[in-house]
Amino acid sequence: MRATHSKKVGTGSNKRPEKLNVHIRNSWRTNLQLIMSIGYKKSLSAWQCLSEVKMGRGSPIPPMLRRKIVEQYQKGVSQRKIAKSLKLSSSTVHNIIQRFRESGTISVRKGQGRKTILDARDLRALRRHCITYRNATVMEITTWAQEYFQKTLSVNTIHRAIRRCRLKLYRSKKKPYLNMIQKRRRFLWAKAHLKWTVAKWKTVLWSDESKFEVLFGKLGRHVIRTIEDKDNPSCYQRSVQKPASLMVWGCMSACGMGSLHIWKGTINAERYIQVLEQHMLPSRRRLFQGRPCIFQHDNARPHTASITTSWLRRRRIRVLKWPACSPDL
Repeated sequence: MRATHSKKVGTGSNKRPEKLNVHIRNSWRTNLQLIMSIGYKKSLSAWQCLSEVKMGRGSPIPPMLRRKIVEQYQKGVSQRKIAKSLKLSSSTVHNIIQRFRESGTISVRKGQGRKTILDARDLRALRRHCITYRNATVMEITTWAQEYFQKTLSVNTIHRAIRRCRLKLYRSKKKPYLNMIQKRRRFLWAKAHLKWTVAKWKTVLWSDESKFEVLFGKLGRHVIRTIEDKDNPSCYQRSVQKPASLMVWGCMSACGMGSLHIWKGTINAERYIQVLEQHMLPSRRRLFQGRPCIFQHDNARPHTASITTSWLRRRRIRVLKWPACSPDL
């Protein structure tokens, strides 16, 4: 009696990887045979079809291989021989041929898959809500969607749904608010100066002031660090409670740049008149050399104060009217 020797392959945890390796080797062998059968001088579309081959279980059969199955079937080759020659299962060949009989195509039938939580009607309602409330956060939209659709929805689901609606979250642009009266005044100002020539605009001396904060020691929000460096002092976000500030006043025209004045603290009417006497008047004489000019400044409180307007009137300085909330220079 012949003795049988059993070869121990390994534990149960090692059998699955070996089966997977065998499956991968068989798949590569099938693809290699298919490439050899097609040849090396085929068209580019044939190689593109071969490049769509996916390794693994449940992957669709490439269109080139499906076409070859149908061609052999039309020549009268049996399904068993087709499956054996192409190293495919008989059920796979049978399903491809049956689909060709029913629909006349060799395309892959669309799988069912998991249905989306929000259908097309829900997406339209979500899009209308997002457009109506553009400044709402994703968390607020998620809370509304859960109450409106009566479904369990997460923030990531709403993120994906917003992208499916062809919308995207952006950082909004900053723009000063204008009411109807301010818009009307700006429109009338533009209409009144519509016929000004280039030579007339060259006679304007433009001026403005701005506040600059000295942010010494203040760092940004983002930092590059590891998980362990969260308590490292170099990774902290430093902020200054009351940063020092500087006020800068300047003027310019088509003839050139005027003087630039820097001072600390805020400005009032008295200090603004000193700036005009010490910097605006010399700049006007240097730039226009006695020619008539028009002085422009905005509607800040030091500019529209009674002592400032009376000083400009005594100096016979013509001031360009400027509508409220106009854009800065």
